[in-house]
Amino acid sequence: MGSQRNGFKKESFILSVDFGTTSIRCHVYDKEAEIRGSCTTMILVLIQIVPSYPEVGYVEMDPDALWEGFITVVKGAVQDAGVQMCQINSLGIATQRGTFTTWDRRTGTPFHNFISWQDRRSAELVKSWNTSCTMTAIHGVMKVLYFLTGQKRMLAASLIVFTTQHVTFRLVWVLTHYKQVCQAVAEGNCCFGTIDTWLLFKLTKGQVHATDYSNASSTGFFDSYQMCWSGFLSHLVSVPLSIFPKVENTDHYFGSTDPSFFGVSIPIMSVMADQQAAMFGECCFEVGDVKITMGTGTFMDIHTGSKPHTSSAGLYPLVGWKIGSELVYLAEGSSADTGTAIQWAQDLDLFSDVQQTSDMAYSVSDSDGVCFVPSFSGLQAPLNDPTACASLMGLKPSTTKSHLVRAILESVAFRSKQLYEIMLRETHIPITKIRVDGGVSSNDFVMQLTADLFGRKLARPQRYEMSCLGAAFVAGLGVGFWRSREELKKLQRTDDEFLPQWAPKGGGCSPSRKYISVLQSWERALKRSMNWYKP
Repeated sequence: MGSQRNGFKKESFILSVDFGTTSIRCHVYDKEAEIRGSCTTMILVLIQIVPSYPEVGYVEMDPDALWEGFITVVKGAVQDAGVQMCQINSLGIATQRGTFTTWDRRTGTPFHNFISWQDRRSAELVKSWNTSCTMTAIHGVMKVLYFLTGQKRMLAASLIVFTTQHVTFRLVWVLTHYKQVCQAVAEGNCCFGTIDTWLLFKLTKGQVHATDYSNASSTGFFDSYQMCWSGFLSHLVSVPLSIFPKVENTDHYFGSTDPSFFGVSIPIMSVMADQQAAMFGECCFEVGDVKITMGTGTFMDIHTGSKPHTSSAGLYPLVGWKIGSELVYLAEGSSADTGTAIQWAQDLDLFSDVQQTSDMAYSVSDSDGVCFVPSFSGLQAPLNDPTACASLMGLKPSTTKSHLVRAILESVAFRSKQLYEIMLRETHIPITKIRVDGGVSSNDFVMQLTADLFGRKLARPQRYEMSCLGAAFVAGLGVGFWRSREELKKLQRTDDEFLPQWAPKGGGCSPSRKYISVLQSWERALKRSMNWYKP
């Protein structure tokens, strides 16, 4: 590999960009998967608050600023690595999911800002659809069809519930409110895309309108059973299929960057949704492998093999990746407020440096009866209550900052335990390993308590940014930079391991006596926080 100059073979590298919720980062990786150069820029999120919390209104991002940020981090990382653009073998891109825009097919000009996955403008639409006679009828018909055919697709359709995190009704809102978009749709001149699709369109100067299966399956518009955009759903909500991008394999050659951007053409060899990319970066290649990302939210994914999992408790079936003929599905549960809760506590001056929180939690023997419910954005699976509120309960005159911090960190582990239990109960898949990444995973207190509650060993990689590495791995495999997944496994750094300090009897994830009463109190607090905001 590499380019030839004056008889010397130059070292080659893989470039990978992770387009997150709060930042865009780019890494230059060498053959040992070591980071040789990096560049990060923060994302400016445009938030319009409306008076009636928790309807937090519009959460948008400026497309031009995102594009400039992308170009900046790519150039910055290559410069930081001290290498030349011609030494870059291929480019991989991992992106946040569910954030989208629409644009003019001819000019590439966006019709509006990117609408973030955190945006709640469609909350009323979602609520009215979920409680509508149409949805009740669909659920009833699908239950009958499932009874008659035994097809899991019918069972999935009978359980479908819309959320604001999926693209579906935010896109319906756009088509209802923006006349320019409607006109472009009528003229066959409208492109829809999540961030990855828009970047591909920009990088190839309008030559490519595409996405991959992992990103498509995260939108809510994709039929993971049929592996195509859902004609039924698009017809139901009156969104034309013509605006959607072509769906390709995760390791597809998506084209090359136009030389005007970086001076050379760089092959784009992978685009991937961030959680699925993190799963690949963690080398969770076997059925039963579990990856937990603790970042802004917690995302717990289990490898379910070549068939999608149909859940009744809110686990979402996703395409993990499609590489060659291999198709991998994941079942995902999420909790929206992990890093958010810790950031909130810092904003209240409970601590000055997030690195202090683990020591603060360990400085007290318990939380002094304080319970924190991390629900600024409602409660996701298995409770599925968007009207729940965040709350602190059990405060007393003896409560200190350390008690409050411990209660907040405990709540992160408690929510993970809920997701883990539903995963065990629903999938019936023996769990082979559990790997944890994301910024909050650097907190030893959270990691140890989670291991104790699960009764399982947790492995934490030395590097927390797995989405970037996963997209790099896929891109590198595609050009022969790395030859096999076995080679990738050998590149994994020595992990920190957290072993349960009190193992539950008979396996499973029953907590020790120490935490039974704490959990019971927390679950009471949870119930009192539910149904708080009246629709």
